[in-house]
Order: sequence, then C-alpha cells, then structure tokens
Amino acid sequence: MTSAPFEGQDDVVLPFAVEPLDVRGRIVRLGASVDTILSRHAYPAAVSRVLGEAAALTVLLGSSLKFEGRFQLQTKTDGPIEMIVVDFDAPDRLRAMARFDKEKLDALGTGTLKTGDLVGSGYLAMTIDQGSDRSRYQGVVALEGQDFQEAAHQYFRQSEQIPTQVRLAVAEQFEDGRHTYRAGGLMIQFLPSSPDRLRQADLDPGDIPEGHPSHDLVAPSEDDAWVEAKSLMATVADHELVDPAVSSERLLYRLFHERGVRVFEGLSVHEECRCSRTRIMSMMRRFSAEDRRDMVGDNGRIGITCEFCSEFYDLDPADVEAEIAKAEESA
Repeated sequence: MTSAPFEGQDDVVLPFAVEPLDVRGRIVRLGASVDTILSRHAYPAAVSRVLGEAAALTVLLGSSLKFEGRFQLQTKTDGPIEMIVVDFDAPDRLRAMARFDKEKLDALGTGTLKTGDLVGSGYLAMTIDQGSDRSRYQGVVALEGQDFQEAAHQYFRQSEQIPTQVRLAVAEQFEDGRHTYRAGGLMIQFLPSSPDRLRQADLDPGDIPEGHPSHDLVAPSEDDAWVEAKSLMATVADHELVDPAVSSERLLYRLFHERGVRVFEGLSVHEECRCSRTRIMSMMRRFSAEDRRDMVGDNGRIGITCEFCSEFYDLDPADVEAEIAKAEESA
C-alpha cells in the first residue's frame, strides 16, 4: 500500500484502487467541516445524523468532478425531515441544511430511528451543474423508506449502470466539554476493462429452475472479483468509518492488503457557504417590487437569514431599490 499526503487527517477524501479486483473507490472522513454545519444549527440528534450521512455521501460523489462545478444532493419527502440540501462546490467546498417538522419528529419517540423512518417517502435528486443550463445533469431516485446507502445503489443501477457499494456512518462524541460530530463514508465501484464483466444480478429468477436456458438471462452471475470486493466491504463496522484512531489508510489496508491497494493524493474539504450580499441582491431582483415591499419588517428593514450558514443580512429597502434600478439600467 502506497502512502499519500493528508495521512490520518480529517476532512479529506482519499481515492484508491484495488487493481487486482478492478475496483476503484474513495473514502472520506469529515470532522470540523460537518461538525461546524451541524453544531451551528443545533439540530436534534436524529436530524444531525441523517444530514451528516447526506453530507458524507455528497462529498463521496461530488469529489469525483473533474471541473469546478457543483454537485448537489437534495431530498423532498413527507417524513419528519422534509428537506435536505447538500452542496459540494468542486474542488473542496461543502455546505448543508435540513428542514424538519418537530411535531412529526417528536411523534416517533426517542428510540433508535432508521434513516428511512426520518426521511419517509418522496425523492432524492442528485444534480451536477457545470454552470450553464446545457451542462446540467440530474438523476432522481424515489425514496420509499430506504436509507441513503440503498438510494445511492439504486441511483448507480438506474443512471450510471456501474456496480457500486456505499457505506455511511455518523458519530457524536463528547470532546473539549461539548458534543461534536464526525461522519465517514466509503464507496467502491467495479470498473473492469471488459463490459461483459459488468453484469449485475439485480433480478430474482423466481421459480425458474437452475439449469434452465433462461435462468442466467434473468439473473446473471456477478463477477467473482466484484463479489470478493463486496464481501470485504461488508466487514466494515460503522465505528471504523468515524473513529479518529482508525485512519483511512489503516482501514483500507485492513480490507485490501492481501490484494494490494494503491492510494492516490488526498483532497481536503472544508465548510464554506457561498452566500454573499451580491448573491442576496441577485435574488432580490427576481422578486416583484410589491413582493419586496412585503418583506419590509416593522423596523423598516429587510432581514434575510441564510439557511445554510445562518448569516443575517440587514438591508435598507431604499438601497435595495436603488441597486436594482441601477442594475436594470445597465442590463
């Protein structure tokens, strides 16, 4: 196993390859970045856990972008967590937020809650945006009580048709007198040179007896290398993905040392919102003059709080109208 920069550090995505198995993958450890996001909003623990999983999945997928674009994961559902939005602005910026219904959340009680119970039914959209309408791609997965791991598997089966396995984990720990959050994720993909080896057994043959000519057409056997890779990944425990004492390199070595694993240069990730007064003014221009007047509060000001970073923008309505008029004149 080769070493790489950022060894043992948090907030790093580490690409790797297990060439004898034709497997490539990425492992991510999020520390301060995800803790800043979750602690800032003081979400209930169940909401923080689910949003942390979504953040880890977004970084796993978004860090594969080869251009300075945006990968966005968004859910809209009927569950207690009504909406999740996670943005990964390549190459390294992460932000995330969630909206939840407190009454629905309280009704579930305080027991162990699965991600599917908290998210419910709706959809998960994954969007790749290179900055123009023509370079925008979106894949949508129906959410019907499954967790984000299974939703990711479904996405790759129907959109990318690449055999993929994902593991996600979130942990809350007590550190320096306060609770902090960590998140981790591991993804492997089977990328053989021969397309014939990519067949996936995702259809049950039902009552068709083995040996019947149509049996293998309905349920093709998976490649031995991919079966081995999946079996190794199934041994990963949640705590190994978030334990600061178990580095990404150490975990990859434990899993794949018999086959040989090659680690590539790591990519650091940090929390950063892209809101600004300029972006707020651009948003304000999309509202009508009447709508902008309705935004004025009792104090005679327009107050806007960013849902991602909680930054508060205190705007003078007269300044807003003057800037919009100036922008329209120069357009």
